[in-house]
Amino acid sequence: MNAKTIDDVSVRGKRVLTRVDFNVPMKDGRVSDATRIAESLPTINKIIGDGGKLVLMSHLGRPKGKPNMEFTLKPVAEKLSEMIHRRVQFAGDCIGPDVERMTISMKDGDVLLLENLRFHPEEEANDPSFSKLLSRLGDIYVNDAFGSAHRAHASTEGVTHFLRPAVAGYLMRKELDYLGKAVGNPTRPYAAILGGAKISGKIDVIQNLMAKVDALLIGGGMMFTFYKAQGLEIGNSLLEADKIDLAKQILADARQRNIRLLLPVDCVIADRFDNGANTKTVSVKEMPQGWQGMDIGPATVKLFSDEILKARTVVWNGPMGVFEMEKFNGGTFSIARALADVTRLGATTIIGGGDSAAAIAEAGLEKAVSHVSTGGGASLEFLEGKILPGVAALDPK
Repeated sequence: MNAKTIDDVSVRGKRVLTRVDFNVPMKDGRVSDATRIAESLPTINKIIGDGGKLVLMSHLGRPKGKPNMEFTLKPVAEKLSEMIHRRVQFAGDCIGPDVERMTISMKDGDVLLLENLRFHPEEEANDPSFSKLLSRLGDIYVNDAFGSAHRAHASTEGVTHFLRPAVAGYLMRKELDYLGKAVGNPTRPYAAILGGAKISGKIDVIQNLMAKVDALLIGGGMMFTFYKAQGLEIGNSLLEADKIDLAKQILADARQRNIRLLLPVDCVIADRFDNGANTKTVSVKEMPQGWQGMDIGPATVKLFSDEILKARTVVWNGPMGVFEMEKFNGGTFSIARALADVTRLGATTIIGGGDSAAAIAEAGLEKAVSHVSTGGGASLEFLEGKILPGVAALDPK
């Protein structure tokens, strides 16, 4: 990572406008999972510990560009206050003279959380006048919101045109260090595990990783399009008919590059898409008509686990099956356990955000791997080899 960080600037006595990702789950007007808040605590504690005046900004949910109290950040301010054992002030808006006055009257070590950025349509539109108003609330800009770094919004990219220095927080640095090593300089053997429903969402990742990995393991709903490309019966399983030729091309490319591309050899199938469905485990060559694949089977778990245990760097993005249903979470959780095992053996294991992060948390193994990314879309785009606007906007070292 070649961006400057908060270690490269002096924050004492300065208003530090910090973009965080406090897009947390809420229940009955309270924060139900504070993981994302906890992830930014190292940055928060560093700034207030060094005597900075911390001005935090975030989005929450999808209020569609207008104030909607269902998405107010006020409960987040209360939760953060509990977590850092000091009062967190709350501003009823994120721009304007009243908010500006609040920032000017702050003392060293004070914390202020602004109201939801997305109560204004100009945030997602990256409107320069809105960005300029945000910039008036700080003397230094810090981006610690990796989960939003792939979006060129006013608070992630636009504000940096008006406010310098612009540096990374500790969470941003950690994300980029782990993902950057996986993409740029992995310890080998290097394996990538890709799952999820569709090839279409992972085409760029597959094609970018093909040039880098030693082994590519493919599970999830996307595996059935690969089977169809090989002329196999897939019953009522998920199929992207318009991606069959692409699947054939990927298989041919893997052969040409001498990459071990592993597809499941068996799967758990069901007679309907339901946790209460009748199920059985079959070889992928024996899929009956009228049934659908819901998870990878035990022989595949062994095949994939053996491959994972040989690796020194592993990236995982996407579940192996319909893990939200208890009957079909076995494959995904087994892969999570294999990742925990290889981490103990000294490998670097990186979990892309989104469903993979949810799955490893549900398996209770998020602390047993090297790094769980906080940004699903951002980590995916990084693995695709794309430049993230929120990172490109920061001051280079």
